[in-house]
Amino acid sequence: MTENENLSASESLSYVGFWARLCASIIDSILLMVVTLPLLFLFYGGEYFSLSGSGQASSDVFINYALPIIIVLLFWIYKSATPGKIAVTAIIVDEKSGGKPTKKQLFIRYLGYYISLLPLGLGFFWIAWDDKKQGWHDKIAGTVVIRSHR
Repeated sequence: MTENENLSASESLSYVGFWARLCASIIDSILLMVVTLPLLFLFYGGEYFSLSGSGQASSDVFINYALPIIIVLLFWIYKSATPGKIAVTAIIVDEKSGGKPTKKQLFIRYLGYYISLLPLGLGFFWIAWDDKKQGWHDKIAGTVVIRSHR
């Protein structure tokens, strides 16, 4: 694909805005809780939430942090979307080509979530004002979220 074809392809993309992406994020958060909470109860029982930080083990770190990262990245790699994005008919694509992002881009995009979150979530709110509806994590990774025609 030539640069002119890339530009015309990116001009025809239908970017997904703030509210749809917020809904997708809420759906994903609920689904992640459906996966992680039973695992936490399996490992710790009902007293999990009354334990202090020192009473929680490495399985807690894996279930609450590593497992969600793995799940999200696998969905992004194989589906170009999480279940929430699928529900709102959105996919993540490479900003320049409109094609599937590389694994490196997706990993950088996930790390970019933390950058977007740090200044009071400003990097996520940026989606509402940006012409391409990109959050800071999208800008850093060179991705956009568009309407899927699945």
